[in-house]
Amino acid sequence: MTALARVRSTKSIALREIVLLAIDSFRLNQIRFALTALGMVIGTASLILVVTIGLSGRKYVLTSIQNIGTNLVWAEYAGLSDASAESMRDYLTVDDMHAVQQQVPGIQAASPVLNLHQFFTTGGGKERDVLILGVDPAYADIRRLYLVAGRFFDGQDSLTHSHAALVTEKFASIQFGSPGEAIGKTLAISGVPFTIIAVFRERTETFGQSEIVDETVLIPYTVGRYFTGTDAVNQIYFSMAESSNVPEATKTILKVIKSRHRSESVYDVGNLAEVLSMAGKTATAFSVILLMFSMVTLMVSGVGIMNIMLATVRSRIREIGIRKALGATFREIQMQFLAEAVLISLSGGVAGAVLAMLLPLAVASFTDYRLQVSWLSAVIAILVSCAVGIAFGTVPAVRAARMNPVESLKYE
Repeated sequence: MTALARVRSTKSIALREIVLLAIDSFRLNQIRFALTALGMVIGTASLILVVTIGLSGRKYVLTSIQNIGTNLVWAEYAGLSDASAESMRDYLTVDDMHAVQQQVPGIQAASPVLNLHQFFTTGGGKERDVLILGVDPAYADIRRLYLVAGRFFDGQDSLTHSHAALVTEKFASIQFGSPGEAIGKTLAISGVPFTIIAVFRERTETFGQSEIVDETVLIPYTVGRYFTGTDAVNQIYFSMAESSNVPEATKTILKVIKSRHRSESVYDVGNLAEVLSMAGKTATAFSVILLMFSMVTLMVSGVGIMNIMLATVRSRIREIGIRKALGATFREIQMQFLAEAVLISLSGGVAGAVLAMLLPLAVASFTDYRLQVSWLSAVIAILVSCAVGIAFGTVPAVRAARMNPVESLKYE
C-alpha cells in the first residue's frame, strides 16, 4: 500500500469513527436530541410548505387570469375629458369594431357588447332585474365561456336574426329549477319570445366584476340592436392571435378609436397583461415574506442546537480529556461535535421535508385541490438545515476542541 493510500484509508476510518460516535451519542440522549431536532422539523416543513403554498397560489391566480383571456383587449366609452362641456355622448359603434379589425394587425376575433335590462318575475311574484347582453357568436370564444348545456348561437343564427338566448347557471336555477330544465324554454324580452338554447358560466368566477353578472341572458347582437334603435354599443371585445402582441395592439386600438370620434371624448382600452404581471409580482413578494418567516424559525432552531451542544460539551468534559490523552487531535474533536450537530439538523430536516411533502399528497387524496409540490424546495430545505447545523454547531465544537486535556481529566 502506498503512502497516499494509507493516508486516505486513515482519513476514511477517522471519518467513519466520528460518524459512529455521533450516532452513539444520539442513541444515548434520544429524548434531548429529538426535542432539539423538533424545531428543525418545524422550520424545514414550514419552508417547504411556504414554497408549496406560494407556488400553488401563484398558479391559481395566473390560471384564473389566463382563463379570462391573456389575449383579450376591451374598449369602452369613458365619458368626456371636460365634464362641464355640453355634448352628446359619443358611444362606440360596430363601425369602430370593423375599422379596428381592418387597421390593427393580429386581431383574431371581435364582438360588440350591447347592454339591455329586463325585469323577470319569479314564482313568488318578485321581480328581478336581469342583464341582457347582445353579442356576436365570436363572443363565446373571446370570453372563453363554458357551456353547461346546449350550444352557442352561430353565424347563421346571427344572420337570420334568430330569437335564440343563453342564460347563466344561476338564472336557469332560479327561473326554471335547474340548467337542464331551462333548455327549450321561452323567455319574453320586451314582448319578443326567445328560446333558450344553452346554459353557460364563466370559466373563472369574476364575482360580478365583469360585464357578466350572476343573472345574465345572451342574445344575438343583430337582434338586440333593434331594441335600442341605434348602432351604439357599450363595449367591444377583441381577441389577439398572439398574447405578445396585446400591449402594442392596445395602444393602436385606442389610436384608431380616438381618430374616429370627437377630441373631447374619452375611451378606455385595456387588457389583462398588466394584471397578470402584477399578480405574478405580488405572489412572488408574498412567497419571499413567508420564506423570511420560515428562515427565522430555522435560525431559532439553530440557536437551540447550539445551546444543546454547549450543554453536551460541558457534560462530556472528562470524555474529551480521555480522547485527547489517547491522541485525538483538535480537528477530530471538533469534527466529532460538529458531526453531532449536523446529525441533529439533518435528521430534523429530512423528517420535516417528508412531513411537508406528505401533506400536499394527503390534500390531493382527500380533496379536489392539487398543490404544486416543489421537490427542489425540499432539497434546498435539507441543505439549509445542514448549513444551520454547521453554523450553530461550530462554536460548541471549537470550545470542545480547545479544552486542556489535563484540566479535562481533573474535571468532576
